[in-house]
Amino acid sequence: MSLFVEVALPVPMRQTFSYRVPETYPSTPQIGMRVKVPFGRQQLIGLVTGITDTCSLAPKQIKSVLEFIDDKPLLPESLYKLTLWAARYYFCSQGQMLTQALPVALRKGLDAAPQKIQFWQLTEIGQNIAPEAVKRAPAQKKLLELLKTASLTQEEVISLDISKAALKALEDKGWVARHERVAELNLDWRTSLEMDETPHKLNKEQAVAVATLNLQQGYHCTLLEGITGSGKTEVYLAVLEEILKQGKQALILVPEIGLTPQTINRFKRRFKVNVAILHSGLTDNQRLEAWRQARCGQAAIIIGTRSALFTPMAYPGIIILDEEHDSSFKQQEGVGYHARDLAVMRGHLESIPVILGTATPSLESLQNALSGRYHHLQLGERAGAAKKVRQGIIDIKNMPLKAGMSVPLLNEIRLHLDAGNQVLLFLNRRGFAPALLCHECGHLHECDRCDAFFTVHQSLGEICCHHCGNQYAIPKQCHKCGSTMLMGQGIGTEQLAEALQQEFPKHPVVRIDRDTTRLKGSLETHLNAIHKGEYKILVGTQMLAKGHHFPDVTLVGLLDVDGALFSADFRAPERFGQLYTQVAGRAGRASKPGTVLLQTHQSDNPILRDLLHRGYGEFARSQLKERQQALLPPAWHMVLVRAEAHLASDADNFLNAFAALLPQDKEFEVIGPMPAPLDKKAGKFRRQLLFQAKNRNRLQQEFERIHPLVEQLIEAKRCRWSLDRDPQDLL
Repeated sequence: MSLFVEVALPVPMRQTFSYRVPETYPSTPQIGMRVKVPFGRQQLIGLVTGITDTCSLAPKQIKSVLEFIDDKPLLPESLYKLTLWAARYYFCSQGQMLTQALPVALRKGLDAAPQKIQFWQLTEIGQNIAPEAVKRAPAQKKLLELLKTASLTQEEVISLDISKAALKALEDKGWVARHERVAELNLDWRTSLEMDETPHKLNKEQAVAVATLNLQQGYHCTLLEGITGSGKTEVYLAVLEEILKQGKQALILVPEIGLTPQTINRFKRRFKVNVAILHSGLTDNQRLEAWRQARCGQAAIIIGTRSALFTPMAYPGIIILDEEHDSSFKQQEGVGYHARDLAVMRGHLESIPVILGTATPSLESLQNALSGRYHHLQLGERAGAAKKVRQGIIDIKNMPLKAGMSVPLLNEIRLHLDAGNQVLLFLNRRGFAPALLCHECGHLHECDRCDAFFTVHQSLGEICCHHCGNQYAIPKQCHKCGSTMLMGQGIGTEQLAEALQQEFPKHPVVRIDRDTTRLKGSLETHLNAIHKGEYKILVGTQMLAKGHHFPDVTLVGLLDVDGALFSADFRAPERFGQLYTQVAGRAGRASKPGTVLLQTHQSDNPILRDLLHRGYGEFARSQLKERQQALLPPAWHMVLVRAEAHLASDADNFLNAFAALLPQDKEFEVIGPMPAPLDKKAGKFRRQLLFQAKNRNRLQQEFERIHPLVEQLIEAKRCRWSLDRDPQDLL
């Protein structure tokens, strides 16, 4: 009797594909195993989603599985269910979502079993060789002496800085032999947890939060809303101690790679356990090894960015999302899943608690907490001796500016530097200047593929488009009139850092943005130098604003935030509130009092006033009421349909045809088609259609109804289109 498998492949088609199981296959396939199959002219790796003994295809049409890569399911049942639920929720294929859940190395077909450890031992001949026999080769002599006491693993060879040439020479002589063994599974942490430092004494609010969280059994989602510097990490550590003592693992998600070194160090200092790390800065093999350690239970703590959400745990205990409001948790390319929402769903499927921690909760999480869907814990006072920061606005209308800085701000910087403290200046624009201007004719040099101006990067000697990556050498003459009088218009972090170095030559300046942290390990190097006090002035973009603990920073200056107050995105006030509060939270985190100064031309702006006078908590609650009155998320539920084409009419025609399929009644709202705020990007015109519904389930049903109809539209073949469920970025 023939046996067939349904396979989910990493292709956008929302269906599975049938293949025949070869008669030579010795056992029965299982759901969740990886297989290699022929697909058109190529070979793809997919996951088995079903097993059947019948197939509707004609015998000539059906192909056989080329290889069964695994002998058992790759993902635990809870994660398998999560990926299938996410595929349905985010309107993508099962194959796309299932492969999203796997490290790249597994998608390429590498073995999921624990890696074999290579080690070197002396042979019988080598045992009898006296070290004096190689006295002319000191590296070989040292190696022989080491191997006489014990064998050496590959890790030990690297850590002891042993010469590879010496090792090869001894192998060639037949004195040393290379062997392999399967890594031993060490689960000692489950029975005897060792601590490397004594936990800090908790204040009253922290102690109440820890006690409440430790009482919870099974699935609970808790929003931990604590002002910046209130000691949320200390709460995580205290809760984690209890979880680890129960022999369970913890998954900790952070929004960006920049926060992982700091988070890893805090957890490693406290607990003497194996910590697995997963983020995009690692090699494919490093990520696979961390995934293996988490899956077998050897890693007690797993720390990673968005994609680490799908890491299997042998003994699931808790999921913690730090800075849950951060938009980095939402994937923008490919499958647009939100790690926060899937973390809550995973906690539900695995019956484990989920903690969402932040000083500036997203309005979605805040609504869930206020409505009682999530538990709500608040930390309103700063931990230790830290005091609340002093806030001030500098109205820069009609004021002379030096590289974007006013005289009052420069005077304040001087005062704090003279007192031996550090100063942080925030400017969310990297590069030297955001535009290149001709002083003679006023022409601004625009990207030929996007509706955006080139950013000047003086240190690289180029102008670059931050939207499509288009770049050229800085032109010598104006493209319009031929004049050589070209100048940068506006201020970027590069220009600001240069100006500060000239203004304060005795105080070293460090710039932290995407340009200065491209090299592996460069961000960690900069952060370590800041903590050691090697730099006194810190200049940076959002990378510097999130979650970092700088005890010596007493002044934070925000140079240009006016653009954030006027945006086409309805989320702009929420984002501005979060950004301001997070940046301001870098000041005065230790015993030294902190000051925050904000430069603006809009000192009377109601959003700005509301935020400064009442704080983010009250500001967010008033924003939530406004959204409810305007019938915007999270009150209503949104899907954004994006289309892009070389001809704007092709994208418009498709979205008009799409809109015609959508229901029109009181519970639905269709907005568009309309041009995207950035109308042209990478040579293509972009259009979008907003679709809102009062009821989440009804929205799901309608999209599942029309999705097959949309795929059959003739207009769909003339453009590239995508669906973004719960969009975080309308630009």
